Amino acid sequence: MPLPPLPLPGRPRLGRAPLLPLLLLLLLAGPGRPISFQLPGKARKCLREEIHRDTLVTGEYEIGAPPGSSTGPSANLKITDSAGHILYAKEDATKGKFAFTTEDYDMFEACFESKLPVGTGRMPDQLVTLDMKHGVEAKNYEEIAKVEKLKPLEVELRRLEDLSESIVNDFAYMKKREEEMRDTNESTNTRVLYFSIFSMCCLIGLATWQVFYLRRFFKAKKLIE
Repeated sequence: MPLPPLPLPGRPRLGRAPLLPLLLLLLLAGPGRPISFQLPGKARKCLREEIHRDTLVTGEYEIGAPPGSSTGPSANLKITDSAGHILYAKEDATKGKFAFTTEDYDMFEACFESKLPVGTGRMPDQLVTLDMKHGVEAKNYEEIAKVEKLKPLEVELRRLEDLSESIVNDFAYMKKREEEMRDTNESTNTRVLYFSIFSMCCLIGLATWQVFYLRRFFKAKKLIE
């Protein structure tokens, strides 16, 4: 039998398993891209995102004036949570930044509402650009490096440490949600089982009562002995 080929020296084989954490780390470490969309006159568009608790959220927005319009951009910006609490609001917003820290895991909504009137003709749309970051992406590591007097390598290690901690927290949250869903499924299965047993007992009792009732009825009519 021919022997299997030996690996060449100096070129170790790479399996798939060690590459998975690296690819996941690179994907999560990639910077987010700004979102751009057209906002028609007298229209309202909202963007929603679920964010964990105790998470820093920063954002930068810019609203461009419609091409060929004599007036500047005119829109209102409001950021709220699912309970309707206003985290940031700006009327006649054109360009600016915002920042807040979440108190609980929730669904957050950023709404842009155009104030431009809709005329008889076609009103050009406003271009809205929103760059929203949270967690590790929202931290200003340049400012941290200046305050703590860190070297570039130390700053990169700090960023990787925060990113690793964020990934661990995400997996812990996913595990917690999986446990909650498993408990819910088990509780539902138990209730369904008890309800099925109760239904069977009711059906058996109803069938037994029908048999005795019909037996007495037929005896009263002297159809059976």
